[in-house]
Amino acid sequence: MTQTPLKKKPAGLGRGLSALLESAESENTGSNAISLGSIAMIPISNIEANPFQPRTDFEPQALEELASSIGIHGVIQPITVRKMGGDNYQIISGERRTRAAMMSGLTQIPAYIRTANDQGMLEMALIENIQRSELNAIEIALSYQRLIEECSLKQEELGERVGKERSTVTNYLRLLKLPDEIQIGIKEGKISMGHARAMINLPTEEHQMALYRDIIENKMSVRDVESAVKEKKQNPEKDFGLITGTDWDPEIDRITEEFHRRLKSAVHLKNGSKGKGKIVISYKNREDLERILDLIHEI
Repeated sequence: MTQTPLKKKPAGLGRGLSALLESAESENTGSNAISLGSIAMIPISNIEANPFQPRTDFEPQALEELASSIGIHGVIQPITVRKMGGDNYQIISGERRTRAAMMSGLTQIPAYIRTANDQGMLEMALIENIQRSELNAIEIALSYQRLIEECSLKQEELGERVGKERSTVTNYLRLLKLPDEIQIGIKEGKISMGHARAMINLPTEEHQMALYRDIIENKMSVRDVESAVKEKKQNPEKDFGLITGTDWDPEIDRITEEFHRRLKSAVHLKNGSKGKGKIVISYKNREDLERILDLIHEI
């Protein structure tokens, strides 16, 4: 697959849409002022690749999957660019995201904009703003990631800078490995960092997304999620989307076994609160579904 090269054309600079991190120092570009550490939407046509980028090959399928995700959710993690002459920029980090954004049809991309010699001020601005209470867990994680990637800090050094244990830094950074939809859910307050930390221990994105939907639908607590993840590890074959944090009493087990005996198929009882619940019957194909339907008619 031939990958689309990053082009460079004259175009106007977009105004900053949000200020995740702000600083007293700003760079004036025409009538716009972009704060150091802020996020601005910039035209992809004005961005050029970093000539010192060590990675030149990007796996086509992974790039297409990212492009598909971006088409649905947008670019979750802004790229970082260096201001060049005029309205042109050079990528510091995020070339893969930029290529995927182009593939998805976007013409602009959110970016942190840096000047050539702002390393020290960037570090100070990021560390200062990480302390802000209004930042959500994903915003903090992105700030930690920037400090590591752009200021060449190790996790131990970062922990010392921000007054956190290395394990705390690691827990935040791991949030960025969750599917985009879950990251958005954290930003929007649909789930807490405690929920997310438990979900990270699941083996696949499919399992993570199944549990994410379960958390929202059943308003599961963090303890419920931890119990569900533990149960999944102990019983990997169990359909994760049907796991809840509620206790399974003997009567539920008895009824489940009776369903299985009569239908000769996997049956899961999803036990909710206030005595409510769901019955989910698994089938292998259309013929098996018809067989189960006939059995239900006979009961």
